[in-house]
Amino acid sequence: MSATEAAALVQDGDTLATSGFVGIGFPEKLAIALEKRFLQERSPKELTLVYAAGQGDGKEKGLNHFAHEGLVRRVIGGHWGLVPALGKLAVEGKIEAYNLPQGIISHLYRDIAAGKPGLLSRVGLHTFVDPRHDGGRINANSPESLVQLHCIGEEEFLFYKSFPITVAFLRGTTADARGNITMEKEALPLESLALAQAVRNSGGKVIVQVERLTSQHRLHPSQVVIPGILVDHIVLASGDQHFQTFAEFYNPAYSGDVRVSDHLPSDELSIRKIIARRAALELRDQAVVNLGIGMPESVVRVASEEKVLNQLTLTIEPGGIGGLPAGGLSFGAVANAEAVVDQPAQFDFYDGGGLDQAFLGLAEADACGNVNVSRFGSRLAGAGGFINISQNTREVFFLGSFFAGGVQPQIHHGEVDCQRSEGLGKFVSQVQHLTFNGAYALSRNQRVLYITERCVFRLQRATDGTARLELCELAPGVDLERDVLRFLPFTPLIADDLRPMPAAIFRSQPMRLQLRPAVRS
Repeated sequence: MSATEAAALVQDGDTLATSGFVGIGFPEKLAIALEKRFLQERSPKELTLVYAAGQGDGKEKGLNHFAHEGLVRRVIGGHWGLVPALGKLAVEGKIEAYNLPQGIISHLYRDIAAGKPGLLSRVGLHTFVDPRHDGGRINANSPESLVQLHCIGEEEFLFYKSFPITVAFLRGTTADARGNITMEKEALPLESLALAQAVRNSGGKVIVQVERLTSQHRLHPSQVVIPGILVDHIVLASGDQHFQTFAEFYNPAYSGDVRVSDHLPSDELSIRKIIARRAALELRDQAVVNLGIGMPESVVRVASEEKVLNQLTLTIEPGGIGGLPAGGLSFGAVANAEAVVDQPAQFDFYDGGGLDQAFLGLAEADACGNVNVSRFGSRLAGAGGFINISQNTREVFFLGSFFAGGVQPQIHHGEVDCQRSEGLGKFVSQVQHLTFNGAYALSRNQRVLYITERCVFRLQRATDGTARLELCELAPGVDLERDVLRFLPFTPLIADDLRPMPAAIFRSQPMRLQLRPAVRS
């Protein structure tokens, strides 16, 4: 059927779930058609929208098409930063809005499909998702509690309640006459199978956008991601409504059809590269690693420059294993991947402690080692997979400049000149939103570092037993009092072995990085 006909199937009050990661796997044509129908007819209205990963370009594409008052009543999303129009409705209290961990939502699809009452998990404990804090609520107009605290014996868990999903908007590459869907040109399968099963078993409608139909070619059964028994309707799309990512029409390296060079061009020496280099010193031989979006993406280029990429396995939360993770609006895609699994399976691995190391962004941190990456006043970013990853990885490294924006330090002759730098401090007396809990990390024996261009902190237990940031390294040329302490609204612990950051980080030539053995339990 046409996209217009498909949009007409969505009824007032339906619960609609969409697939996608940034722009990968997002059914853009279906979203445009639903938006057009609402603007013309003021219907459908009062929808509940559910999605696991961020699906948008930060402007108009993706779930931004649904950001109209009256179209949605409630949104349950994993990441909000790429859908600012929806985020604005949430912050202003014009819709009910919830932020749950990305991995939790992808796992909930499976539990809904299986007819289970919900999902029991440790993920989200002692963060804003915990009902003892906000319970994942974004505003005061979100009255229902979607998360409950449960104890089994003496151990605490969070229980995420299931709910029926009545419509799914999904995407694939090819559909045959029986509705079987393959994804040979897609960068990721995402949570498509679990979501299709959840909607089918909820008695709902599964609508799949594809770029081609076949009646004469047999689709190989091992390549079918969504079986035809789960599919109700097919919509054909092409052009800018079926880009492989929101940045690239089609890159055959992302679908495993070609192999590209493993060598990436080196970046010029900069604050960003200094932070990535210091982080790269922590990389371990044969480690399984997750790299977050933003600053951590630069660690890949440093590892390439140092010729150690083949000693690691990089992974991305939507399913990529091995290879070279893409950045920007292609984030989530992987060139030269060794394997690509579905998103729920990747989070099974992550939640169970499979990652050796995680390199994540640092937006805001406080004296107790708590980190906020999810909300800043009226700006709603959301947690995405951050909570799943940061709570369950053996070694966690938060990367970010000491100041946000403003005038950044200069690098001269192997030293950092901070004297004219200024901006909004990322280290605060108390984080605005609790995305990572330092005390909980200590209780789980995680090793945690906070890496900036001028200093490095580590998470330590103070003499009174509380979690505290301890200053353990200073960059060459940085004065402790003038360039660090006077900008902190708290007094950190100072390490007895306070030492300079390695000098090789601040030179233009490669560091000749040697990886240490991975630490596994």
